[in-house]
Amino acid sequence: MTADQQSATAQERPPGGSLLTVLVALGANFLVAAAKTITAAITGSAAMVAEAAHSWADTGNEVFLLIAERRSARPRDRSHPRGYGREGYVWSMFAAFGLFVAGSVVSITHGVQELGAEQSEADYLPAYIVLAVSFVLEGVSFAQALRQTRGLAGELGLHPLRFIQRTSDPTLRAVFVEDAVALIGIVVAATAMAAHQLTGNPVWDAAGSILVGVLLGVVAVFLIVRNKDFLTGQPTDPWLHERLLAAILADPEVQRATYLHTEFVGARKVFLVAAVDLTGDDAEHHLATRLRTVEARLEEHELIEDAVLTLSLPQAPALQLHTSSTQHDSSTTTSSDRTP
Repeated sequence: MTADQQSATAQERPPGGSLLTVLVALGANFLVAAAKTITAAITGSAAMVAEAAHSWADTGNEVFLLIAERRSARPRDRSHPRGYGREGYVWSMFAAFGLFVAGSVVSITHGVQELGAEQSEADYLPAYIVLAVSFVLEGVSFAQALRQTRGLAGELGLHPLRFIQRTSDPTLRAVFVEDAVALIGIVVAATAMAAHQLTGNPVWDAAGSILVGVLLGVVAVFLIVRNKDFLTGQPTDPWLHERLLAAILADPEVQRATYLHTEFVGARKVFLVAAVDLTGDDAEHHLATRLRTVEARLEEHELIEDAVLTLSLPQAPALQLHTSSTQHDSSTTTSSDRTP
């Protein structure tokens, strides 16, 4: 199998792995959130309060992502000829806003309020135990997301982080990023509590809460921006654009193409608009029928959700395939979407 065929196979695989990834994350986050909440109430640690808020925000987010995964997978119908794929980005954006408000704002606000607390001694042993267990549970969830990401990114010759940035799968991106930040947040919280214990100064604990909140805010903004990009029409990367042009020109009824626009309308779902010349010299009503036939054949492609073809203007220049784009190896492909 050629590298080009491998990248196509990677894109056409069904997204069932994302559902498993979300379910694993939901179970882990719920257990972690409950444990952190109890421990925060016992110890009074600002960093633990931030971590509890973070985990509850993540738990709520996974519910949104489950809804996104289910609703976006519905087949297209007469009222939605381009499918329901973009609904996944809507629900994923709700999840990102939830992370910002329930996670970032709450953590930063609580940390600022605790900056003026009096010096005190605290027994954080229960908190350390909970954080250690939480790290293991979050690690299991992150390992599942990382396993899926590495597999998909590897087939396209991409670094996993590059793949997560470019992928059209909003649920995989959200779980991967949120779980990675959850592990970092646990380390930050543990370090802040240890500094509080060693110095007796609660400023360290409050600073840990603020830092966790800042991390959550950065992640939330990143997720909001990427979902916004796909909701407003994220074009496919050049290599996939060329692949779809090749698919059009390979049709026996297409003589040339003079215009092509491709954009994502969901995870691994592309909307295609093209202007083409057909072979032969048929009457106008015959040409319309033939265009619909070519559209139907294109929509059999795993990635093409909807195709709209029009006739080219006689003077319009023909689009040319770039051999370097259609035959390059997977190390130069971008997964815009292999998710793409």
